[in-house]
Amino acid sequence: MAKSSKSSSARPAAPKPGPATTTARTAKVSAAPEITTGVGGEVHQTASGHQLRLTTNMGHVIADDQNSLKAGPRGPTLLEDFILREKITHFDHERIPERVVHARGTGAHGFFELTDSLADLTTARILGEVGEKTEVFVRFSTVAGSKGSMDLARDVRGFAVKFYTRDGNWDLVGNNIPVFFIQDPIKFPDIIHAAKPEPDRGFPQAQTAHDTFWDFIAMTPESMHMIMWIMSDRTLPRSYRMIEGFGVHTFRLVDAQGRSTFVKFHWRPKLGAQSVLWDEAVKINGADPDYHRRDLWNAIDKGDFPEWELGVQLFDEAFADSFDFDHLDSTKLIPEELVPLRIIGRMVLDRNIDNHFAETEQVAFCTANVPPGIDFSDDPLLHGRNFSYHDTQLIRLGGPNFHQIPINQPKGCPFANFQRDGHMQMTVPKGRVAYQPSLLDPRNAREDPVAGFKSFPAPVEGTKLRARSETFSDHYSQARQFFLSQTEPEQNHIINALVFELSKVETAEIRERMLGHLSNIETSIATRVATGLGFAGAIPVVDAAQPTRRDLELSPALSILAKTTPSLLGRMVGCLVTEGSDASLVNAVRDAVTDAGAKFLVVAPTVGGVTLSDGATQAADYQLQGGPSVLFDAVVVAASEEGAAQLLKEASAIDFVHNAFVHLKVIGHSRASQPLLDKAGVVPDAGVVALGKGAGATFVKTAGVGRLWDREPSVRTVF
Repeated sequence: MAKSSKSSSARPAAPKPGPATTTARTAKVSAAPEITTGVGGEVHQTASGHQLRLTTNMGHVIADDQNSLKAGPRGPTLLEDFILREKITHFDHERIPERVVHARGTGAHGFFELTDSLADLTTARILGEVGEKTEVFVRFSTVAGSKGSMDLARDVRGFAVKFYTRDGNWDLVGNNIPVFFIQDPIKFPDIIHAAKPEPDRGFPQAQTAHDTFWDFIAMTPESMHMIMWIMSDRTLPRSYRMIEGFGVHTFRLVDAQGRSTFVKFHWRPKLGAQSVLWDEAVKINGADPDYHRRDLWNAIDKGDFPEWELGVQLFDEAFADSFDFDHLDSTKLIPEELVPLRIIGRMVLDRNIDNHFAETEQVAFCTANVPPGIDFSDDPLLHGRNFSYHDTQLIRLGGPNFHQIPINQPKGCPFANFQRDGHMQMTVPKGRVAYQPSLLDPRNAREDPVAGFKSFPAPVEGTKLRARSETFSDHYSQARQFFLSQTEPEQNHIINALVFELSKVETAEIRERMLGHLSNIETSIATRVATGLGFAGAIPVVDAAQPTRRDLELSPALSILAKTTPSLLGRMVGCLVTEGSDASLVNAVRDAVTDAGAKFLVVAPTVGGVTLSDGATQAADYQLQGGPSVLFDAVVVAASEEGAAQLLKEASAIDFVHNAFVHLKVIGHSRASQPLLDKAGVVPDAGVVALGKGAGATFVKTAGVGRLWDREPSVRTVF
């Protein structure tokens, strides 16, 4: 893309509305809505019948509900946009006290250590002083569900980090996905309302497989890239310890001379990214709805501290103008092959919380919390978040003094200002002067023009308008790039996820329109999903604002499996034992698994454990019905002959083995356990390992490779 297409001088005064605007304005009204009195806009006559005008709460008719007010199509969002502020404010205050989004979460304390200085690019000391350790608090979460929902819903995972720096708190508030559904913050209440339980019936909970979500998506082409991500394995993580994190937006680094460098932030887990299968997630939610929070707590409690590398993508204005997309568009990402990650630090979580409510529930994040040396780009979604987060805390945490709650207080530096009083004021400010400048108390807090925060003086030029930049209008190319960059198993999972979700949509028109969008991404996606839905007609055409590019290079970095390094480190192995199990086999596998950095957990018919062949008592971590194989990354079935005979009568034992097999896990087994494998329908392959002499080494070598993806076509339908 030529630089002139993004420069202020080349911006048209009133560009054509993007496709989201067009579709929303021209959507067919299939039936006249019921006319109600009281809340709502003025009724006016249209060609298709009576229709309500969309208004503000004060009755002002809204001309454009798709775009916030900006200074030019790529310019900053303007504070005077009272429609945006009213809509976001009301949305922020919808829930008391539960978070509207990211309600279900868990947190932990730790530290960040800089390993590569960016002092030549920023005055932010946290990014300039190598070896400096900064205290952090991290909150992981799901987005759509309530506090009482389950951990393994198919959902985006929040990844929010609060750095208690010496120059004030820095909140890097991101997700485990680098893009988002929408480009403009004025649509955020709409996407969340669509994803939440349908308001008339109050369900489904923590699921997007329903009409209102897909109705919104079908009318919002800009969401198609995100749809590929949320239908992928990224939204079914194995553990919070095994997710990537992204700051999503473009930020700025500003140096001492006032020069700016664009930056995107990326967390990379030391254990590597890993996911579970959909059927596995469903069963885990039934067996342990707290699976993720339990996993994180137990790992830290046992000293297996989770760790991430912090990587940055750095680029300047000229390089940004050379992109084939707009870096200010939050539905786009910058492939690592185009701008490689530079690893600059590491984060370690080494302390569990002391109180879930006081810390995890009361922690308040805001994207606007940045120290001097870090600044914002003109990403409109970022501007909306900068307003929304602070506004949300006012209602959730009781008033303007939420920053005094211990988990939110700056720890690396003192704070002082003249803000006074308010609900839940915890401090006792002294003295008669609560303002500045002052002759009465010249020693009081004053601004510091040298060390203080200074906004980058980016030139702003543009007509005040509601519009999308035409550089935001390619909605399908990166979605196609993402899908084609996945391995075959990952592509199959995306297809199956789309079939499952759209099969739950009752309105045929929505399903068919989605097929049209999928066809714009890649014809094979649409035809495969259509087959899974049993749709035999011609796939409807959905107009695209820009044609899908077919020349984008594939990006292996977008795939979990393509960059996975085989390892058992940080994983869990479940071993099913019975009375009389071979002690030498159990002990050999335990030693090898532990040496590989994994947890060895014992499942037995009773929680009291069993007596092994050498007479030793083997304690159990799980009773059989409470320790299904879905909780483990690989399993060992170490039954004795008598024990196997008993397990053949136990459905949960058969399920233990059967589910391990259909979930593509490595199964190590004693010779005596073979009848149980046969009854569970296990077919011998490279992942079914008979354990004899050298059992530990044999099992660990096979299990370290991970799932047996070649097994998948034989155990489930692939559309």
